[in-house]
Amino acid sequence: MDVLTAAPRRPTRRILVGTVPVGGGAPVSVQSMTTTKTADVNGTLAQIYALAGAGADIVRVTCNDPEAAVALAQIVPRSPVPIVADIHYQYRLALAALDAGVHCLRLNPGNIRKPEHVKAVAEEAKARGVPIRIGVNAGSLDDDIAATYGITPQALVASAQRELSYLAEVGFQDVKISVKASSVPLMVEAYRQLAEVTDHPLHLGVTEAGPPPAGLIKATAGIATLLAEGIGDTIRYSLTADPVEEAHAGRQLLEAMGLRQRKSVDLIACPSCGRAEIDVIAVAKEAQAALAERNLPIQVAIMGCVVNGPGEARGADLGIAAGRGKGHLFVRGQVVRVVPESEMVAALVEEAERLVAEGADARLAAADASAAEEAERTRQALLADQGDDPNAVAQRIELIRKELGG
Repeated sequence: MDVLTAAPRRPTRRILVGTVPVGGGAPVSVQSMTTTKTADVNGTLAQIYALAGAGADIVRVTCNDPEAAVALAQIVPRSPVPIVADIHYQYRLALAALDAGVHCLRLNPGNIRKPEHVKAVAEEAKARGVPIRIGVNAGSLDDDIAATYGITPQALVASAQRELSYLAEVGFQDVKISVKASSVPLMVEAYRQLAEVTDHPLHLGVTEAGPPPAGLIKATAGIATLLAEGIGDTIRYSLTADPVEEAHAGRQLLEAMGLRQRKSVDLIACPSCGRAEIDVIAVAKEAQAALAERNLPIQVAIMGCVVNGPGEARGADLGIAAGRGKGHLFVRGQVVRVVPESEMVAALVEEAERLVAEGADARLAAADASAAEEAERTRQALLADQGDDPNAVAQRIELIRKELGG
């Protein structure tokens, strides 16, 4: 099946963050940030490895004091992914982070304000071939920019452009830019305006989105809107939660939008109805938990009944539909096996692993010849008992019409 995306990607320059390309048509990358004290080398590395395992391509680590800079020198060579040093206020810490071997710097124009300091960092980064992210934040704009524009999209863009001009004065071009805000409309419009005036790659995020589920909704609303318009080269969910959740969310969003190849299970499930033979919500949760850590790049469906389940979910790689105390396993809409209801999830996981290992054609060829016939008998029996309208929709409509005199 061809992968469809909402809009062509916006053409941008390409930079390299370590070995990860950003912009210039490269796959949209996922970023997150550690929450450990950077001076805790082993603790920080453990979190970096967890983030990489959850789908993070790049990890940002704070460099907020000399001890953190020293720790970065130990962390960077042991990290499985490129490391970005997060710098605030003290430009000398940016220079120290470069000495530590980091793969990128994040500078906030709102708190490193002296042009000569920005240029000093850019000159050293240029000499080492290390890119810089200009990280504009609506909550920390330069006073004069805020006074001129207010807290507006124009203010965020103006701040980014001013910082770009400082870097350009020393011939520095390996730049990516973010213009984040906690307001989704403000963030979206700022990125739209920025995309009109620069071809540098853009790092998307809704800052301070908050804890899930509200934080997930806010971040997705902003990031997905822009990605659907072709804007954005790398993303971060800024959640008040374990950062592993950020990496999972970023990866899942990109996979759902067809912007990254699927590496994890995409679980779909029917919303249930009067025909359902099982507790769909409970079975879906059990299946999701069982499949969560297996990194199987397939779509799996959980359907409440065998009447419409295999047909409605025929686009899924694999699924299971309930019927009269049994589970009907299907591959691409074709029933291949019938199992007891108590074994539905275990059988689903087993079949998922075989499907990934052997391929769909092999699993279809190995189908139980009697499974499809049994599924059809169950289907017809349920139709005979429940009819075509198990939710009594037609009766309800007729009752409404009578009540309204229609």
